[in-house]
Amino acid sequence: MSIELRNVTHVYAEGSAFRSVALEDISLTIEDGEFLALVGHTGCGKSTLVQHLNGLLKPSSGQVLVDGQDLHGEHVNRRLLRMKVGLVFQYPEYQLFEETVAKDIAFGPKNMGLGADEIDRRVRSAMAQMHLDYQKYAERSPFELSGGQMRRVAIAGILAMEPQTLVLDEPTAGLDPHGRDRILGILRELHEKGTTIVMVSHSMDDVARLATRVAVMSHGKLIATGTPREVFSRQDMMENAGLRIPEAARLCQSLRQRGVPLPDGLFTLEELRTHLSALWREAHPC
Repeated sequence: MSIELRNVTHVYAEGSAFRSVALEDISLTIEDGEFLALVGHTGCGKSTLVQHLNGLLKPSSGQVLVDGQDLHGEHVNRRLLRMKVGLVFQYPEYQLFEETVAKDIAFGPKNMGLGADEIDRRVRSAMAQMHLDYQKYAERSPFELSGGQMRRVAIAGILAMEPQTLVLDEPTAGLDPHGRDRILGILRELHEKGTTIVMVSHSMDDVARLATRVAVMSHGKLIATGTPREVFSRQDMMENAGLRIPEAARLCQSLRQRGVPLPDGLFTLEELRTHLSALWREAHPC
């Protein structure tokens, strides 16, 4: 299932003194099975864009196609299409409200009109995917959990509706390093198992580790797309967009300036570690 934006423009407060163009002529296709990172400076339109992917916002002009169907076209089952795209807002734990974890995760499937056995299956599956032990957490109040656990419960509530594409707006915002790494590791697992993922992120290091493709936004426009290696190699473009290249790339540049013979295009700590280890072995043979 692909999602396609065709010349999407979105204007807030059209016709008023507060008119603001949030998106301008965006064309982008999200392919089935990819991990797309959406990056850009604060206020560039990332959150507005992702809210178009499941029809939460309607374009002022242009089209959003899910599985080849216009989300806002006539005679379209918009509810069915929207269920194919799960949207996780920033700080989704603020939307938790049920008395137990299991009931909160079951809320979406219940609204889908599913039977009790199917709801139970989905709740258990979603909890397992988010590394939440059913026996330990199902009957606990979500408000007794840590921030990272609450975040995972909230995401599980979206996964329980079994979307084909999972869209997350800054999924690690506000988490401690352990909670952040846990969420990112789970997203990697979900992608490896076939879930299409769209992730809004300010962390270029996370993007370098996880994304198969990067889309760069600036002032409501899409200015670049490509693999992480292709995008991060355009340092001037990244700086003009108010973004920094990954920490590993900056460290690599610094080491090269000091005479360490490292190749261009290293953007993850794993790559840099591999090359430094090889240089060490060459300099210190057994």
